[in-house]
Amino acid sequence: MTRQIREQLNDLIDAGELAAGQLLPSERELANTLKVARNVVRGAYEQLMDAGKLTSEGRKGRSVSGGGRSGGRSTAKKRSTGGSKTSKKSGKARKK
Repeated sequence: MTRQIREQLNDLIDAGELAAGQLLPSERELANTLKVARNVVRGAYEQLMDAGKLTSEGRKGRSVSGGGRSGGRSTAKKRSTGGSKTSKKSGKARKK
């Protein structure tokens, strides 16, 4: 079952029916829809992540990688580094 789900999702990604950045259903939601165990869906998602087809969006879930057919994992992060140059107490810019 894991292989079948992985192959079907992979085919949808390659065909462009699942666009880059599109969120996939949660493991639980897809498992309930397909009437399979959640671990089956988790295995398929993890295999697609290992292949670079999916990326984890943390609590948002998993989405289709922007790499498309290349299979490469995206290394870009959308997190703030917290390296603000303003002091929280004074609001003035620090000098180096």
